[in-house]
Amino acid sequence: MNLYFLDATVFAKLFVREPGTAALIELMEKVEDNRKLISAVTPLEVHAALRRQERSGAILGSDALAAFDALRLEAARMVQQPVNPAVLESARQIVDRTALRWPAALQLGTALVSRQMFHGTPITFVSSSAELLSAARSEGLDTLDPAQKELQGHVLKYVEA
Repeated sequence: MNLYFLDATVFAKLFVREPGTAALIELMEKVEDNRKLISAVTPLEVHAALRRQERSGAILGSDALAAFDALRLEAARMVQQPVNPAVLESARQIVDRTALRWPAALQLGTALVSRQMFHGTPITFVSSSAELLSAARSEGLDTLDPAQKELQGHVLKYVEA
């Protein structure tokens, strides 16, 4: 049974409606909480993105407050991989061999360390960043972009968000 590692670009779709939100929610409803992985920094990254959207006027303050509450609840339900020396080293190596910026490398590094921890359990890296998905594939991870109509063999039907 697969584990699903959600990077920040996708985790944010659970709180702000974007292309792929409906497909992601459908997937998350079918996957047990102990099969959903995120980096421990992902809730902070998403919180900061929501706050930027609120400050810019892209979302209302009341919507931001509701999103912050939902963010805390969803993050608590998922397995959070801490940022530790192994994750930081993995991210450093990714920065050295790819053009990824450090936050994206940290996400991918976290997924790679998670793969080692879960000995042989397939991990699907879920992201909306084409560059990050490409790097994850080159590291041997299955990938999924919920905003794409073809969900690479996953049992979801695309729903336009």
